[in-house]
Amino acid sequence: MIGRRASLWLVGGLLAIGVAAGATVAVRGSAAAALATDNSSVPTTRVVRGALELSVHGKGDLRASKFASLQAPPMSGTLRLLTIVETGVHVKPGDVIMTFDPTELQYQLEQAESQLAEAEQNILKFEADRDAQAAQDKFDLLQAGFDLRRAELDARPDKDLISERDYEAHQITLEEAGKKLAKLKGSSSSRAETDRAALAVAQEKRAEAKMTADRARLSLDHLVMKAPIEGFVVIRQNQDANNGFFYSGMTLPEYHAGDVVFPGRPVADVFDISTMEIRAKVNEQQRNNLATGQTATVAADELAGVPLTAKITRVSGLAQEDFWSMSGPLRDFDVTLQLDHADPRLRPGTSVQLVMAGTRIENVLHLPRQAIFEKAGKPVVYVRRGNRFEATPVKPTHRTETRVAIEGLAEGTEVALVNPDLAAKAAKTASPTTGVGK
Repeated sequence: MIGRRASLWLVGGLLAIGVAAGATVAVRGSAAAALATDNSSVPTTRVVRGALELSVHGKGDLRASKFASLQAPPMSGTLRLLTIVETGVHVKPGDVIMTFDPTELQYQLEQAESQLAEAEQNILKFEADRDAQAAQDKFDLLQAGFDLRRAELDARPDKDLISERDYEAHQITLEEAGKKLAKLKGSSSSRAETDRAALAVAQEKRAEAKMTADRARLSLDHLVMKAPIEGFVVIRQNQDANNGFFYSGMTLPEYHAGDVVFPGRPVADVFDISTMEIRAKVNEQQRNNLATGQTATVAADELAGVPLTAKITRVSGLAQEDFWSMSGPLRDFDVTLQLDHADPRLRPGTSVQLVMAGTRIENVLHLPRQAIFEKAGKPVVYVRRGNRFEATPVKPTHRTETRVAIEGLAEGTEVALVNPDLAAKAAKTASPTTGVGK
């Protein structure tokens, strides 16, 4: 009897629990349905009228306004570094930054100087030989002229006064003397032309040897690279340290003494940090708030708590196309700022935070940025109309980091801060689909 009564109590308890659970599910379902249809839970704000500071927040990188790049001398073959300063060393104009091994160039210079000396000696010898030959030719011409004159005198007597044999001999001698003189004149003239051509060739060889020697001396001077400006040195990474093999994210060592460098390869840079500029990027909406001459505050982690100021010197009018840009559909524009006072503790490449003070506009209607939505490619806001929201087109005129100036709404208009349609869908999705409690 007791066991039967206990069983009845157990069955009754289970039925009560089931009824309570069904009632709970029914209540939850009805509450979710109410949230899906009731827009009173959607957060809202109102259109206000007032002034807006069109400031632009962003990040930038410090760069030296003036710098010089030092490259390996452009010559045949590779070069070997003998000495090089370390990154961060402060230099003045004329200070030696790096030197290259001059052994091969010194050998080329010695060869060129030897060839130059030989060419000069050859010219001296040639000129001496030419002068001696010219003197000999002059003597031979005088002798031939004298022989011709004597032969003319011998051939002048009447043939009736001398024997026929002597007369013919005198005539033959006269003819041979004339031919000899003409031949000597032609040979002398031809030899003079040949000597002039040969001398020109010898002088050309000397000029070529001199040019080679001068080039070798100039190249030797270029092996000692000095700072063209005052600043601090940054040694570049050795791109040939791993036989030219490189992959993304790989860290390469800087150039050191003993490294082989290809001609024309940039090895070091000298940055003049007395004047520093900042390069930043802004999207096309922010660009409309900026103009040349506006001021900006700068914050650098290296100088925490130190106030820095700058002025905008240039706002690019051409968008920068960057395949890797993560700015989305908005195009980016370059902005250049000049620091008012450069701090020597700052280095090029340092990232800084910027607040660029744009123009101040007065008496405009504005809303929070999150109240502006896009529908069918056009900006809209959701205006409360009783217990519902209606998508209403607006015209944004200016944007800041948090606010948007608009046209098309009256002051005090209540608008949604979230998309009511999406909020309703989310509420319906959260509603249970079970039929328990119906």
